[in-house]
Amino acid sequence: MTEPLHTVRFPGENDEYRRARDELLEAEIDLRRRTEAVAAKRRALPVGGAVPEDYCFEEVAEGGGAVRFSELFQEGKDTLVVYSFMFPRWEADTRPGPAGETGKLPLAETPCASCTSILDSLDGAAAHLDQRLNLVVVAKSDPQRIRTFSRERGWRNLRLLSSQNNAYNHDYQAENAEGAQIPILNVFVRDGEELRHAWATELMFAPRDEGEDPRHVDSIWPIWNVLDLTPQGRGTERAFPQLRYG
Repeated sequence: MTEPLHTVRFPGENDEYRRARDELLEAEIDLRRRTEAVAAKRRALPVGGAVPEDYCFEEVAEGGGAVRFSELFQEGKDTLVVYSFMFPRWEADTRPGPAGETGKLPLAETPCASCTSILDSLDGAAAHLDQRLNLVVVAKSDPQRIRTFSRERGWRNLRLLSSQNNAYNHDYQAENAEGAQIPILNVFVRDGEELRHAWATELMFAPRDEGEDPRHVDSIWPIWNVLDLTPQGRGTERAFPQLRYG
């Protein structure tokens, strides 16, 4: 008989449950090891390409003004994490509908609901992350529109920037050749006097099995991580987040 992995027990569990749970626990232990190994590979990556220009962004905060990419690195913090928020600039921007068709979307509906759900969570984590790194959210839209939406969501800690007048989205894969916006998270580092790209959520572009989600930013997206812990999981017909419920 295989020895149990630990002595902790829960009310009402039987031997069959415990055997099945220990089998799963072995897989979870292996996943933990592999997660650590992947993180180690990520940390060991050679330095990426130099940032091609000192992009000029617009601060979304009231009275913010212009800010250069180089100015996003605070003293003593050499890592910059940039999340690209899908927030089309005007009502005429289009996105695929349920059947693949495209069309105009009402102005108030254009911010990406999935991106919004991620940022709802990151807003709470931002003050903690600020102890170790620089975190900004970039949207290619008018600063006033972004500011109004952020107030509606109750965001208090995210540093929001507009990239409507620079090439950041194009250069760092936050839009495709047709200009349609793409959600992506990029990491940059300050390497001496140079600013360089370190990593990105490239799983968005990588091959995947049939029916499999990209999961490129799922590691920072609490909704799916919580659902993965439950018996029903994400569901066979996964419903994406919405801007409003009820």
